[in-house]
Amino acid sequence: MQLNIKTENNNEYHQIELLFLFLSFLKIGATSWGGFMSLISVVQKELIEKKGIIKDKDVLDGISMASILPGPMAFNVIVYIGYKLRGVKGALVSMLGILLPSFIFMMILSFVYMEYGELPALTNFFMGVLPAVAAIIFSVAISMAKKHIKDYKQAIICLIAIITLLFVNSVFTTFIIILGGALLGYGFYSNSKEIPSDTQVTQSYEYRRGLMLVLLGVIGFIVLLWFLPFMLSDNIASVANIQKDLFFTFSGISVTLFGGGYVIIPIMQEIIVSELAWLNVKEFTDAIAMGQLTPGPIFISATFIGYKVGGFLGAITATLAIFIPPGLLMIIFSEFFNQIRKSKFVMAAFKGLRPAVIGMIFTAVFTIGSTISFSWFAIVVFMAVLVASLKYKIDVVYLIPLSGVSGLLFFNFF
Repeated sequence: MQLNIKTENNNEYHQIELLFLFLSFLKIGATSWGGFMSLISVVQKELIEKKGIIKDKDVLDGISMASILPGPMAFNVIVYIGYKLRGVKGALVSMLGILLPSFIFMMILSFVYMEYGELPALTNFFMGVLPAVAAIIFSVAISMAKKHIKDYKQAIICLIAIITLLFVNSVFTTFIIILGGALLGYGFYSNSKEIPSDTQVTQSYEYRRGLMLVLLGVIGFIVLLWFLPFMLSDNIASVANIQKDLFFTFSGISVTLFGGGYVIIPIMQEIIVSELAWLNVKEFTDAIAMGQLTPGPIFISATFIGYKVGGFLGAITATLAIFIPPGLLMIIFSEFFNQIRKSKFVMAAFKGLRPAVIGMIFTAVFTIGSTISFSWFAIVVFMAVLVASLKYKIDVVYLIPLSGVSGLLFFNFF
């Protein structure tokens, strides 16, 4: 598919077709098992190493911003990349592409679960996927470290981030690392000759116009959704009320929680199970398990809950409600960042932020590794995928599914 590339001398970025952007994130969304850092690793392999349409620093900057905003962090990074490449249209297309595979997968699991009352036998598949995901994340961390850790100061920031994540167990840990990295970056590099004087950045009218249209559309949709049940007949009004409750419940959850998918689990359980009684404890636990077994963010568990409460339409409503509001916040924040990204303060801060984020990526290898049962099979898969990724640059679209299939075969027959 043709790319229309503009030169960076004009302070512009690659302009790509929306269909190309959609298909790229559709592929990424279908192969990113293993959570936040896994998805980021697949983005790095697909869009940086293979297609070259963004840079490492763009992904690192997106992670930095997503870490201080509410909602699913990986999804917010995708929104930032889409917005950076093609403005509001690019952000919306990227949202759709990254969500569609996990939504379809979750709908299939939800239907089977409702019919048979149990989860499909995907555990063995996941046993092969996890060590492969850990290897891919490790290879991405090494690649980024080589490019962005240039001196001992950045190495120290990276090491501090790793130690903090490993030994400080708090919902605020990520925020502390991001803030600390920014402050250390400013302290170390604000007077560096590598940091130029402030440069004004302007964004195109099309970007701002698209942002305003989206915001007006969202406001109009919320007003319509709130008053629609009062304008319909009783039967249809009942369906509309269910959709309204799903939308405001999940959108409220998504814009008030920080720290990623695992932070949301106890809060969601309190609201969904204890307060609203939409699911019992077993159904909620199974919903979270299915979210972990599907590619994409764990927040996709909202799809199952929406399906249980309001059928197929409810699944769509819950999915959109859990992802779109924080995605819109990321779009707004991205526009603001565009206005200040060339300031001396921001450039110095991001020289500290990027190694801090790389430290977070390294730590993700330990986090995922702690969930893997130690075995020779896991070691072999990890080493094979690491070599295939680092040395032979084999596409993750092959590595992850093949690793999952190897898990199925090994644990079913040996």
